[in-house]
Parts: sequence; C-alpha cells; structure tokens
Amino acid sequence: MIETLRLTLKPLTYDQLLLYIRCDHSLEFELGLNPSMRTMTPELVDAIEQTILPHVADPAKNYLFNTLWTAIDSDAQQMVGDLCFVGEPNEAGEIEIGYGTYPEFQGRGYMTEMVSGMIAWAKTQPGVRAIIASTDATNLASYRVLQKNHFVKTGEDGGMLQWRLAWCVYAAAVASVPAKTLMELGWPL
Repeated sequence: MIETLRLTLKPLTYDQLLLYIRCDHSLEFELGLNPSMRTMTPELVDAIEQTILPHVADPAKNYLFNTLWTAIDSDAQQMVGDLCFVGEPNEAGEIEIGYGTYPEFQGRGYMTEMVSGMIAWAKTQPGVRAIIASTDATNLASYRVLQKNHFVKTGEDGGMLQWRLAWCVYAAAVASVPAKTLMELGWPL
C-alpha cells in the first residue's frame, strides 16, 4: 500500500479483483469501507477479465504492475478511483499508466494525488525509468492530471495525446530552472 496526504493506494489481489467486477459493494465490505457509487464500463470489465486477472494469476509476472490499484479516501473510508499499469517495464524501462476517478469524486484533485503517489512508488522500482500515458485530446481533466504531475506531451495520433515522464528529464529540467521559478510553477524541490 501507498499512503499520500489524503489517500491510501491499494493494489487489489486476484480475489479482490473478482469482488471488484461484481460491482455490488462486496469489495468495499471486505475492505471495511463505506460504499461509493462505482460503476463499471463494459471495456473495464473486459480488460479485467481478459488481461488483468490472467496476468495477476501468472506467478512469472510482478502483479503490482498488472493489477488494479484502488484509491481510498483515508478520512471517508471510501473508494474514489482506480489506476493501473499496463504491464511490467518494457525494454526502455517504460511503464504505461491508466486511471479514472469515480464521477461523484471528480474535480477534487484525487487523481492528481494518486498519480503523484504512484510516480513516487515507480521511481523506487528496479528497471523503471519512465511512465507513459495516452489521453483523449478532448479529456481536459485527464491531461491536466498528467500536466500537474510534470508529464510532457510527446505526440498526438488519431485524437489521442501521448505523454511521458522520465526521471532524468525531470531532474535535468529542475536543475536548469531557478528555484523561485519552480516554486511559482508548483514543482516540488
């Protein structure tokens, strides 16, 4: 688990993923949480059943890079959103991130905080040198999450924006900009 200012980020086990896709509050009950109005798109159910569950069950894979991580508001004891990596690091040391905030919790900065916590965790993982992401060009909230976490837009293809955060790029950027300017931009020092 990862703790941030307001959130607990919990990687779900195989059995917890099975409860998650039931979408009947059984996962919240098992975790001792208050229910939220979480819904599941057919695409998410398909991704969990066809990709995430088989990868989590595979002992040759690091399940932390293959499972769904849920964000729990520590005060309300309620799930507010989810995040996952799309597998283990590739040859370039990149991991891809995907995320979503439940509708009733959108606009409160939860996903920005969750992505920040996952970045901090990823930086401690052997072989991980960068995080990549794709967002729909019309989804302003999603790409603002990435911008606030210092991702750099690297391209656009078919209405999708591609983003990347690399540790050495971030360090070089911080080193080349005066501290006062970084603080004005809200970058951590």
